[in-house]
Amino acid sequence: MRTPHARFSSGLLRTSATLPLLGAILLPAAIAHASGFSLNEMSAASVGNAHAGGAAAAEDLGTIYYNPAGLSRMSGKQFMLVGSAIRTSAKFSNAGSTSALGTAASGGNGDDAGGWAAVPAVYFAMDIAPQLRFGIGLQSPFGLKTEYDAGWVGRYQALKSDMKTLNINPALSYKLNDTVALGAGISVEYIDVELSKAIDFGTICVASIGPGACAPLGFLPQARDGRATVKGNDWGFGFNLGALLTPNEATRIGIAYRSRIKHKLSGDASYDKPAGLPAPLAGAASFTNTGVSADVTLPESLSVSGHFDVNPRWTVMGDVSWMRWGQFNELRIRFANGAADSVTPEQWRNTVRVAVAANYRYNDAWKLRAGLAYDPTPVEDRFRTPRIPDGDRTWLSFGVQFKPTPQDAWDFGYTHLFMKDGPLNKTETGAGTLRGNYDSQVDILSVQYSRSF
Repeated sequence: MRTPHARFSSGLLRTSATLPLLGAILLPAAIAHASGFSLNEMSAASVGNAHAGGAAAAEDLGTIYYNPAGLSRMSGKQFMLVGSAIRTSAKFSNAGSTSALGTAASGGNGDDAGGWAAVPAVYFAMDIAPQLRFGIGLQSPFGLKTEYDAGWVGRYQALKSDMKTLNINPALSYKLNDTVALGAGISVEYIDVELSKAIDFGTICVASIGPGACAPLGFLPQARDGRATVKGNDWGFGFNLGALLTPNEATRIGIAYRSRIKHKLSGDASYDKPAGLPAPLAGAASFTNTGVSADVTLPESLSVSGHFDVNPRWTVMGDVSWMRWGQFNELRIRFANGAADSVTPEQWRNTVRVAVAANYRYNDAWKLRAGLAYDPTPVEDRFRTPRIPDGDRTWLSFGVQFKPTPQDAWDFGYTHLFMKDGPLNKTETGAGTLRGNYDSQVDILSVQYSRSF
């Protein structure tokens, strides 16, 4: 039988394995706004097109992430700075949640688990040789944050989930000829994790010591909560590859692959215990601060994109992107205090995201963008958790580019994500059953400045 510590760490680190977040300078982000826990805001221009044609557009330095072969379409030195303001909303409605004892769970709906976030990215590129270019970007392909009120009905399953990552992505492109260009890059990714949940010391006290000793001290079920927090971090390494085909002046086809990244998270678990906790529980090994570790593999992805100039003013784009979420079958957690490994199933599914877009060039200074995408969730209803209340997404995007000079460009992109309601019916040992539904949506506003030297 696993200890309460082991049960908690299993659920908590299971999420830490799957929630890294953007921040070139480790800024906080909000609930993930692409399927699962991925982030795509590497370029405001791409946001305006719902990321359609990302591997083929090669319009700006965001191509370092989307397809490094796209650097071959540029020359000289370029710099680009991107900032995205993201407003997420995830509202839970309770529908008969129960405690570990089978009684009605106390607490509210947790308010809005989402919020505002600022997500930056920065890039630089230059020529090395006539057909060889170098670029480097700082961004993150994954991320999520959720935070609930301390007294909400699901507090024994989740309170705060906060992940930050910094991904450093140097890349090279080589132009073989007028038709074919190749690109490759490496990823050096730092991940930092903080997760917490409440502990029902009232129920634990009554169950382990007895109501006669606990009730006079005020330790009754759902009445005296503590808190457990897990923190961990790691550096991991991966790579990205790309090819850009230009069969004629009007057509580009891009193929891009990003590898999986393996992380070996290490950190510690700490416990905040309520005052007056009986000595047998206050000194129990199950609630003693300890080290934790977990092996985590973030999924690889493959994208195929098309970019076609219908005429000098109109361009249409399309994209199909596959992500191997299905490798999340199991997470094994190890405890430094000698507790047995905890194995948690992660039965996610691979996903295929599809997007289409169109651009209209009004003149040399102004370009208008629009895009539409369908982004399915990898999470089946029966595996949804309050830490990742994920659902299918439909993207509706608009954007505009303004070029005041041939060397300077401003891009603005806006996206609204319509998210399918997410039913939740999750039972955790010692935490009861959280039953209800999520109503979620996301708004993204991205701004970028590009400069050629």
